[in-house]
Amino acid sequence: MKLIYSASVPLELSAWGTSRQRSQHIDDLIPPMAPPPAGVDLSRSLCAAVIKSTFRPHLHLPLLSAAPALLAAVLDYLSPLPSAALAFFRAVPPPHPLDASLALLRLLAPHPRHHPAARALLRDLSLRHPLSSPLLLPSLLADGDPRVPSWLLHVLSQSALPDDAVRVFDQMRARGIAPDAHACTALLTALARARMTATARRVFDEMARGGVAMNTHVYNAMLHVCLKAGDAARAEVLMTRMDAAGMPLDQFSFNTIIALYCRKGMRYEAMCVRERMDQEGIKADTVTWNSLIHGLCKDNRVKEAAQLFTEMIAAQVPPDNVTYTTLIDGYCRAGDIGEAVKLREEMEARGMIPGVATYNVILRKLCEDGNMKEVNQLLNEMDGRKVKADHVTCNTLINAYCKRGDMASACKVKRKMMESGLQLNQFTYKALVHGFCKAKELDKAKEVLFEMVDAGFSPNYSVFSWLVDGFCKKNNADEVLLIPDELMRRGLPPDKAVYRSLIRRLCRKGLVDQAQKAFDQMQGKGLVGDSLVYATLAYAYMTGGKPVAASNTLDDMAKNQLHITPQIYNCLCTSYADEKETLNLLWVRAIERGLITKSVYKLLHQARLESTKPAVETRGYAPALRPDYLEATLDT
Repeated sequence: MKLIYSASVPLELSAWGTSRQRSQHIDDLIPPMAPPPAGVDLSRSLCAAVIKSTFRPHLHLPLLSAAPALLAAVLDYLSPLPSAALAFFRAVPPPHPLDASLALLRLLAPHPRHHPAARALLRDLSLRHPLSSPLLLPSLLADGDPRVPSWLLHVLSQSALPDDAVRVFDQMRARGIAPDAHACTALLTALARARMTATARRVFDEMARGGVAMNTHVYNAMLHVCLKAGDAARAEVLMTRMDAAGMPLDQFSFNTIIALYCRKGMRYEAMCVRERMDQEGIKADTVTWNSLIHGLCKDNRVKEAAQLFTEMIAAQVPPDNVTYTTLIDGYCRAGDIGEAVKLREEMEARGMIPGVATYNVILRKLCEDGNMKEVNQLLNEMDGRKVKADHVTCNTLINAYCKRGDMASACKVKRKMMESGLQLNQFTYKALVHGFCKAKELDKAKEVLFEMVDAGFSPNYSVFSWLVDGFCKKNNADEVLLIPDELMRRGLPPDKAVYRSLIRRLCRKGLVDQAQKAFDQMQGKGLVGDSLVYATLAYAYMTGGKPVAASNTLDDMAKNQLHITPQIYNCLCTSYADEKETLNLLWVRAIERGLITKSVYKLLHQARLESTKPAVETRGYAPALRPDYLEATLDT
């Protein structure tokens, strides 16, 4: 790029004498903000000044400020001299024009010694510019060099911007540019942390097809994705592919697979992987043993976990806080609080101070047993050791007090929790609502509900069930119908989920008339009932001996083109497992109206087959008989 200025005096750099004389000439002849000389390619002149060390920022900056494109043009001339270009760029105070920054990136990319500086510059640019946008990304991909976009991919992945990173990857893939293995590892790791497992699977397959130089680290990142998704089958496929490609599994690979198997309850497979580690000369470390011990404790096999702990010590692998906390939790869940306390003492004898996680598992067991005196002693010990309580500690205490009906103590813990800077979470609010409902303090329960909603949490079916049950016990079920309006008065829009929960619970309590009132209110606010609402109301009418109302409800469901899906089928079967005859009648009426999807037909057929198995295959119980009319309907 050439920027020519016209004036009457030419500038001849070659006739300026020595370096000191040239410097003196620049200081004397070009005062700040002076107009540029005539007919000169300023970019070449500045380039010459940089090469000859005569560039003076305080004198030349007015020229660069007057022509923003000049900086990029000078960098273009300095491309054979990357060190000089980088020094010149740093001498110009920020902010730098974006085109100049991108030019410097492309200039430094072929030179490994300048890669750290280039990556730092790219990281800074990513904070100030949307480099993954359709407007800017093409300029980074134009020359087909994979280095700069690979760095960008890495930067975005490490900055917890997985969506932007995937956009860069897809554009690279579309242009046939293969990112390096380091960037691919970072991208898959970011997707695993964001639990974007489906996207990670698609990206990994694209990497394999797109010519990425796959290595153990890339596969390890994908194994980590499988761990997050609980996908043992895909992890096994990855192991097979690594073996077929002659790619060695390292300690991280084995530990990830063992953790996945243990999480899935596949103890035999986990032990087989550990044996393979020994065969390949890779020693199991603390993480390996912790995963195996955790898997056994999770399955309530604490004695086997203790035996594994003994083997761990014998193998001279040092246990850590996680090891002891896992075993202590296992003993607490098994009801052996004495052994848990012994382990904690052993832990301290080894010089490990119990953290809040260790105290929490013991507190939970003491609270479950109602040993509140020992709970207070343990809390005092935590305070003496400066171990700060966390959300789990406070929620455990609040839940314990709520179950005992000691709402004053529960509210006291809540206040201390807020004073210490801990934010109340969904579990905290649910425990308080349950406690106040159990204590028949329904007004306070409603206040907690409103606080929960104001805090941005959505109450689930259980929360509204406790409120409905509480008002029903006071013979005041109509009070429940006021809750949606009170939520609206607090500025919240009408919510279908609130009405759905109320209708379901009222129907479960046999209060179908109040449920219908709630449904009418819901429709009056412009909310359309879904399949679960209609099916629940129809079932409640059948149970209440109102077949005409049930038929009308199912007819309305058909008019609205709603269907019973597998999720709704399973939900109703779980809620009304003891009332199969009425459920069977509901399915028949739904089939007559075409409300059943094909997938539900398969579930019904499967349930019919299971009900006709011999008693030996049903663990000694006689099969649940289905009415003849249901069997006839399914046969058709």
